[in-house]
This record gives sequence, structure tokens and C-alpha cells, in this order.
Amino acid sequence: MANTYSQIHLHIIFAVKYRQSIIHNSWKDELYRYISGIVQHNKHKMIAINGMPDHIHLLIGMRPTQSISELLQDIKGSSSKWINEKKFIKSRFEWQEGYGVFSYGKSQIKNVITYIENQEEHHKKKTFREEYLEFLKIFEIDFDEKYIFKELQ
Repeated sequence: MANTYSQIHLHIIFAVKYRQSIIHNSWKDELYRYISGIVQHNKHKMIAINGMPDHIHLLIGMRPTQSISELLQDIKGSSSKWINEKKFIKSRFEWQEGYGVFSYGKSQIKNVITYIENQEEHHKKKTFREEYLEFLKIFEIDFDEKYIFKELQ
């Protein structure tokens, strides 16, 4: 796209279905590399990736050539298929439907990277649910809490 310039920084958060803590330390780095490869294959830039056993945070530099929903469909669909093919867990792996996407300016990027890198420390004080709801409130996103998370039946 000649003469098209952009600077789009997106913090993306998504969870394991039912927020199950099943992303294990023994394979999480391999998963992060796989997801980073999907982002790069789609011509975006992975800036930071980290998470916890029940969710993942990504910070990407996104090009305006693809929709966010298309990218997330690729990331979540391909990575869950990959996890299942690798048989990292005994049951079927799935990501929860939906995701959170929050945009930041260049001056905020270092703080977002630090936040993502320090997930383990951060979650000693706050649950994923508390963290996610806090993001929605800070960014003034209207939501109905009963539709945020699917619970294990």
C-alpha cells in the first residue's frame, strides 16, 4: 500500500476456555513462539507475549491490512489445533470465545511491555477475572459481566 502509514499498537488478551489453568510451563514458551510466528506470518510485529496458565497477553504492532478479528481467529484457531496435535494435554484444548483488545500510543509501549513481562508477579495480587474487568473499566468499555466469562458446567 503505497503512501499508507500507520502506528497501531494493540494489547490483546484472551483466555483458555472456562479459564482452566492448563497452559503448562513445560510447553508455554513453545506456544508463545508458535503464536509469534502466526503474528509475523500475517505481517504484523510481535512486541511482547506472556501470560499465565489460564490466559495470554500479546502486544503487537499491527498493520492495517487485516482485521483484528481475522488475526485473532487465525491465532486462536491455529494455536488450539497445534496444541491438540502436539497432545500437550489429555483433553481437547480450546480458547474461550472472544478477546479483549486495547490500543496504546507509542509513549505507553514500554509500560505495556513491562506489564506483560511481569504477569506472574502481577497475578500474585489479582485474579485474571479482576484484571480483565479492570481493563474494561479503565478503557470505558460497556459490558455485561454475565457475558464476559463462560463458566465450566
